[in-house]
Amino acid sequence: MTAVGFRVKSGHAIAVALEGSRAAPRVVARQVVELSDPGTPETRQPYHDGMFRTEENAREIARRVGIVKRCAKKSVAALVAQMERAEHVPMGAALVVGSLIDPATVANPHIRAHAHEGRLFRTVLEEALAAHHIACVVIVDKELPARAAKGLGRPPSAVARTVAAFGKTLRGTWRAEEKAAATAAWLALPT
Repeated sequence: MTAVGFRVKSGHAIAVALEGSRAAPRVVARQVVELSDPGTPETRQPYHDGMFRTEENAREIARRVGIVKRCAKKSVAALVAQMERAEHVPMGAALVVGSLIDPATVANPHIRAHAHEGRLFRTVLEEALAAHHIACVVIVDKELPARAAKGLGRPPSAVARTVAAFGKTLRGTWRAEEKAAATAAWLALPT
């Protein structure tokens, strides 16, 4: 069984795939999944109009959101195809997000724009995964350590050591985003 964990950021997500079971996970891949168009920089923060300003033009927001949806579908389709070619068919996924706050409850316009973007990137990724029949769960970043300890039946320090070891099997950096995605993937593996 293969599961993919994602650390969702503004405009992209870090994906880490694990295979095996919760008792014996192995890391098989890591990559950046684009959720925005690098050629259209405003899609990285579609509810913003420059630094610390919110976009007020509904038509412009809709245009950017449409691009984000297309990018997410294309990127997830490419990820799934690549994994299937490597015989790592993803059966489950978990998304680590910064917040699940309802943007309508945020009074500050700038912070509300960030909340809209957080919800947008999370939901387009969920929808793109669902189109490939990949069920996913969403986990708030600050809740991940406790959820991992409980779900994996290991103390947080043991989870952290195992996740750190995953990074040694891959080339390149192994930052907090990769570690969060790997932890989420581990939780999405079967018991």
